[in-house]
Amino acid sequence: MARGDTDSRSATDRVVPTWTEPLAAGGSTPFGGRLGRHAVIGRHWFWTPLRVCLLLAVATLALGWFTKAACAQQFFNEDSKVLELDWRSNRPFAAMCYSDIVPLYSAERLDKGGFPYRTLWIDDEGKPTAHVRYMEYPVLTGLFQWVNAKLAQGWVALADSPWVPNGLPVVIYFDISAFWLALAWLATVWAVLKLAGRRPWDAALVAVSPLVAVHAFTNFDTLATACAAAGLLAWARRRPVLAGVLLGIGGAAKLYPLFLLGPLLVLCVRARKVSVWQTTALTAGFTWVAVNFPIWYAYRDGWWEFFRRNALRGADPDSIYNVISQFTGWAGFDGPLGFQQSPSVLNAVSALLFVACCAGVTFIALHAPVRPRIASLSFLVVAAFLLTNKVWSPQYSLWLVPLAVLAVPRWKPLLAWMAIDALVWVPRMMFYLGVDPNEGKKGLPVEWFMSAVVLRDLVVIGLCVLVVYEIYHPARDLVRAGGVDDPAGGVLDGAPDRFTLNMTRRRSAVGQPADELQS
Repeated sequence: MARGDTDSRSATDRVVPTWTEPLAAGGSTPFGGRLGRHAVIGRHWFWTPLRVCLLLAVATLALGWFTKAACAQQFFNEDSKVLELDWRSNRPFAAMCYSDIVPLYSAERLDKGGFPYRTLWIDDEGKPTAHVRYMEYPVLTGLFQWVNAKLAQGWVALADSPWVPNGLPVVIYFDISAFWLALAWLATVWAVLKLAGRRPWDAALVAVSPLVAVHAFTNFDTLATACAAAGLLAWARRRPVLAGVLLGIGGAAKLYPLFLLGPLLVLCVRARKVSVWQTTALTAGFTWVAVNFPIWYAYRDGWWEFFRRNALRGADPDSIYNVISQFTGWAGFDGPLGFQQSPSVLNAVSALLFVACCAGVTFIALHAPVRPRIASLSFLVVAAFLLTNKVWSPQYSLWLVPLAVLAVPRWKPLLAWMAIDALVWVPRMMFYLGVDPNEGKKGLPVEWFMSAVVLRDLVVIGLCVLVVYEIYHPARDLVRAGGVDDPAGGVLDGAPDRFTLNMTRRRSAVGQPADELQS
């Protein structure tokens, strides 16, 4: 078996969840109990782990669509005599079905038919706060929205035929977008299963994650998770150019897939495989530039809008900075700001904190007794970004799901975190609903929402601590049981250490069983 080939292990090498995970063992009782010790594994002609995980993902995604469906309902307005979207009585918050996809159809002027980044409009026209606006998303995400809007409008045009179901363009737009986003998450599940090596059933956690049921269709982030997971899979299969292309495409949809180049660099430095990393990094950079350059060249102001608006944003409700402000009355690093004034100190502090966390991860990677796995470092870096950033939109938690499952495949802690993170949506929606009995607003005070955010952050920090613990105690790492090094490592899998910060601990991981990896 070639190292780094995530498909080449025989079925008999698989880790059986009902033997190793109490949660899976208990859940198997209604279906006949644990797998027998003499059962034949991997011989069923149809129900492979991949197909089962994809089926579970389809069921979870269907549930996710139904959680948003209440915000895609229509009603006939008797006053205006037209069909309208039913967002009466604060439906998005009362039904907890809010999705950015629905309001963005009109907010980004997709309903007007113009090309994003070229089309501009005036927000707050006629007011002192009037300002020019463009599409505010990265290039691939903006083009994704535009294509879906065109498909929706084309569907409406065809719906004059009696055999084609019709509806409001925004509803059709949401359904078309949800279809592609669901396919992207299925691709994420597929890539994680392939990366998991002898633990394919861990991908079931990605398939049934409560975060998917709540946030798969809150925004467009599954596009980036698919590219990031597929990029890691390409790296695992020793295809650095393809890995770079996929990470670059992902970075053109959301920036976070490019963060994965950092952990890859540190691990390649430790194994002295930097030339392979350079191939991936250069390809990723070239791909990102190739995707962005046409829009930058033709519509420079529109292209820059994403960066400009992110620089202007203050601390979002889900950020730790807002939590501190709410609980203490702190005015923030920048104090009261005027219209269109950038929170420059907050931007600098969040950036410096992230850089400091990355420096800590680098130290861990070079100081650990055995070279850490790619998934472990990647999870730490992305979690550090979310914890220190001024914006943690709720759907950003999807970024962590594939990395967490690959980094620390312990079912109970992972499902507990996912459930807690998903449930933050409830007090968030109730907070936005407002609290005013006189106006019929029966929401929750902001303290409930802030407390849920703190709990979520603490659980994520706890997972980070667990990952660091397993990095320094590799015998505790479930993935490395049985002499495995790093199924996602590619050229790093089984490569000897060439550079560490603690020479007394330098040793090769090649062929060592897990119980010998602990110093």
